[in-house]
Amino acid sequence: MATFVFFSVNRTAQTTARRCFISHSNGLASTGHLSSFHSSSVRRWTSLPGSRWFSRGTGVRFMSQGTGAGRSAYGRTRRGALALTGAAAAAAAAVAGFMANASHFQRAEMASRVPQVAEEEREGEEGDILERCRGFMSPPVTDVEVLQQRKGEMCTRMEMLIMETQAEFCKALQKVDGGTFKVDRWERKEGGGGISCVMQDGKVFEKAGVNVSVVFGNLTEEAARQMRSRGKVLKGKDGKLPFCAMGVSSVIHPKNPHIPTVHFNYRYFEIEEEDGSKQWWFGGGTDLTPIYVSKEDAFLFHNTLKEACDKHHPQYYPDFKKWCDRYFYIRHRGETRGIGGIFFDDLDSPSQEEAFSFVRSCARTVVPCYLPIVHKHLNDAFTDEEKDWQQVRRGRYVEFNLVYDRGVKFGLATPGSRIESILMSLPLTARWEYMHEPAKGTQEAEMLEVLRNPKEWV
Repeated sequence: MATFVFFSVNRTAQTTARRCFISHSNGLASTGHLSSFHSSSVRRWTSLPGSRWFSRGTGVRFMSQGTGAGRSAYGRTRRGALALTGAAAAAAAAVAGFMANASHFQRAEMASRVPQVAEEEREGEEGDILERCRGFMSPPVTDVEVLQQRKGEMCTRMEMLIMETQAEFCKALQKVDGGTFKVDRWERKEGGGGISCVMQDGKVFEKAGVNVSVVFGNLTEEAARQMRSRGKVLKGKDGKLPFCAMGVSSVIHPKNPHIPTVHFNYRYFEIEEEDGSKQWWFGGGTDLTPIYVSKEDAFLFHNTLKEACDKHHPQYYPDFKKWCDRYFYIRHRGETRGIGGIFFDDLDSPSQEEAFSFVRSCARTVVPCYLPIVHKHLNDAFTDEEKDWQQVRRGRYVEFNLVYDRGVKFGLATPGSRIESILMSLPLTARWEYMHEPAKGTQEAEMLEVLRNPKEWV
């Protein structure tokens, strides 16, 4: 799971206002708790009889480039950089994230023609900042007054989006589980902080985490040098390169082996240069890790993402699905972590507004693509053998996160990392059996075949 991916930028965005960094420097200290929190007004799904959830007006705007056959992620390099896992990993390594394994990810670009953004895409964004904050799990990382002062700037709009995404997803999970999230605020001495929401040993979810982080400061010279070595032209002021980065990420581990694990992550990064121009980019994705094959579940999950992508370009979904399958691949096992979803990185075109609209649309699919599956299997009976298989598959999840996820590896190796949030993505329990191989013809063997040979689900 990746909370942040700090990756290379291949294009300089148009000059934008400098106030983002000034505002961060002057007022990003955390506020006291807001009173009178109420349910978020940002509702994009409705509950209908039969416990089915339906999205309303969701849409995703992504596109990858260079995803054709022959560009395998299994051992080949691509542009990009470090995937930084956990809200606290951002705190520990936001500055240095550019430095580790910087040639992994391919670029994501948007088509030159993007449909006009529908009105519902902007639903909730026009409301009063303070009123919107009352629906969050916690006051935002940035002081509310600062957010109000720069309401129209991308840093504010993205922070509001990730806070709303965290709140909406947490409240949906609390409703189905009956438990509550522990809300843990943390600060980064170099600038910014985050909010980790974790629920453990619930009725439905063994462990559920939804993290937000908003960090800022100056890139280290080592990080800037690494970027320049890849062809970046960075002109700092007095040797400094201010940056801000933010994102939301989640990993959910249910108790019932018939309810899949889900992961999502959406993020934004911005660097200010000497002349006031800014380089910026977005990244993210959503993927599903079931324990048993369910074609109906796979279709619902992938089709929700596909319908959102198809609103913008018919190639977005197939490109990002392939990218997702390639990234979440456990090379030493020869199998994918799950059945994928979509994954993209380094999104910086054709305009900041259109790229943000795309990320916003995608973030709004996290409830409708997952909660119907949870409700469907909520009361499914399971055997001890099925629970054991879940534990084995969780072991694979752990292997990917600790062996391949660049963010986890870098965060653990970085002094001062907030380990609790970095390892939030790991399940409470897992299992490793020596020479484990399911019997032929079983449901377990069917699942393993899907993981070894990724399928098209829609």
